[in-house]
Amino acid sequence: MEEEKEWFEEWFDTAYYHKLYNDRNFDEAEAFIKVLSKHMNLSPNSYILDLACGKGRHALQLNQLGYKVKGVDLSANSIQGASKNCNENLEFSVADMREPLNEKFDAVYNLFTSFGYFNSTKENLKVLNAISIMLKPGGKFVIDFMNCDKVIANINPQETLRKEGIDFHISKKIENDQIIKSIEFNDKNESFKFEERVQALTKNDFEKLISQTDLKIEETFGDYLLSPFDNKQSDRLIIIGSKQ
Repeated sequence: MEEEKEWFEEWFDTAYYHKLYNDRNFDEAEAFIKVLSKHMNLSPNSYILDLACGKGRHALQLNQLGYKVKGVDLSANSIQGASKNCNENLEFSVADMREPLNEKFDAVYNLFTSFGYFNSTKENLKVLNAISIMLKPGGKFVIDFMNCDKVIANINPQETLRKEGIDFHISKKIENDQIIKSIEFNDKNESFKFEERVQALTKNDFEKLISQTDLKIEETFGDYLLSPFDNKQSDRLIIIGSKQ
């Protein structure tokens, strides 16, 4: 009997996922990576892992700044798209973020809310421990997550977005400490329904999780310009730290 897929294995690997989020553009990624790279001040020969890289927009920008970069994602569809940009210092492969690669990196970046997809703290710790294993001593990590305090305070329970001729009907709710987004639509006389489930992790939650690993938090920021974090006003929760 075939094992049932996790929501992210199914949804992220569809063409519809990329249709719905087609406004995630390279300009935003380029601007953020430039600001982040200036702040991180890594040496020019650094080797960076983009963990849960999607179609590789951040990995591509890091590579264009001169870094050697590897991007990994569970979605074969996304990796296939990202691999069109491969070169001798930029590669992509399919991998589960919970399982460490047999490589060491100067920095590991986990960007654009690519964390908290699982149902348990144990799975989150697997991701963090994998990051630690893959980092060289003193290596840096970045986790870019949504600011859940603000998201929950301003949640829009119902909306419809029209993308590429398809009406995506989206409903959101908070249940069991998860932000759950249901996505329903019709295409070519066929009905579809997918779901996104992301743990509603706050700054305090991340501090508790990371304290159980040999990683340490050094700085937190609240947007892609690296402004100070404010739990009521900030759009993002960006955590920068290192391996102890």
